[in-house]
Parts: sequence; structure tokens; C-alpha cells
Amino acid sequence: MHIAKITSKGQTTIPVSIRKAAQLENGDSVLFELKEDYVILKKIRLPEDDYLQSISATLQEWDSPEDEEAWSEL
Repeated sequence: MHIAKITSKGQTTIPVSIRKAAQLENGDSVLFELKEDYVILKKIRLPEDDYLQSISATLQEWDSPEDEEAWSEL
């Protein structure tokens, strides 16, 4: 059993062991489902996640130190 507190902003930390078991990573989307007196947390993939992943490789052609220098003053 794992216990976490909720902050005044409604935030909490998912324990590391739970994140690993559920394969949750930074930037993942999750769904909260209420069932009677408990909450289910599910990892989900949004359609826009697939789109962003598909174009990410094409954007790396502008990710070089030379590009950073050329665009740094804009």
C-alpha cells in the first residue's frame, strides 16, 4: 500500500514504484475514473500524442548547435 497527500492545489505525487509498475513517464496523460468509493488511474494515449511523435523526427533537422546560435537572438 502506498499513501500520498494532496496539496492545497489538488496535486499529489505518484510513488516511484507505482509509476514504474504502470510504466508512467514524464509527459504521459492519465485518466481518472470514479468507481463507487475509489478512484482508478489509467495511462492513456491521446491522438495528438501520436501526431507529435510522428513529426518529432522531422523537427530534429533544426536541432544543432549551429541552428541554436543562428536563432538565439530572435
